Amino acid sequence: MSVAIEARDVRFKVPDGPDVLAGIDLTINDGEFVVIVGPSGCGKTTFLNMVAGLQGFTSGHLRVAGSAPQAGRRETAYALARDALLPWRDALGNVELALQIRGLAPEERRRRATEALARVALARTFVTEPRLLILDEPFAALDAQTRIRMQELLLALLRQFSGTMIMVTHDIAEAIILADRVVVFSQRPASVTASYEVKLGNRQRKSSELRTDPEFARLFERIWQDIEQEFIEQEFVAQESVA
Repeated sequence: MSVAIEARDVRFKVPDGPDVLAGIDLTINDGEFVVIVGPSGCGKTTFLNMVAGLQGFTSGHLRVAGSAPQAGRRETAYALARDALLPWRDALGNVELALQIRGLAPEERRRRATEALARVALARTFVTEPRLLILDEPFAALDAQTRIRMQELLLALLRQFSGTMIMVTHDIAEAIILADRVVVFSQRPASVTASYEVKLGNRQRKSSELRTDPEFARLFERIWQDIEQEFIEQEFVAQESVA
């Protein structure tokens, strides 16, 4: 199986500031869907930006499809945490935007955008048929019921998607429902502290049915404990530094 993303000891330090990433080691295979969870502010989005070629890194090795990360790759699509829509376009016009930039004819843009439109930001990302899809908390602003419906939609889209996906979320349940593998980042400066393969019916699973599955509960508890342990260790370090 070919490797889509390879990170070895990837580090990032803010100039004259703190360390953000303390050495990320992560390999994502072609066609895999990996979701990253971890404490707020630990560097998850920073790592996504590096994969997308929008953010440099201080040291280490990072390759995307065998090459150095590069912004604007035609085969990569990035859905940001905020929708970042163009207010002067309607929903369909926003979905067509990426295709218009690529020079597709108006009738083809309209056909593909109409077929893909479900939620504007997510549809605008999928409609370009990327090989690598990067999602930064795409459902964070939604209410609980809408979020579940959007999880179901994403799972349905994934059944026809053969590319690679990497996503960040603060919602452990969402990570388990969607991912092939859940990766846990430590508190800043971040490193990979755990990785869990999700075996819950592959991508035929349904969000609304998984929460009663014993395997779902087991995974949730283990990931929760990983993240909680980070807070305990950070609190201990803080108390020791004061003492």
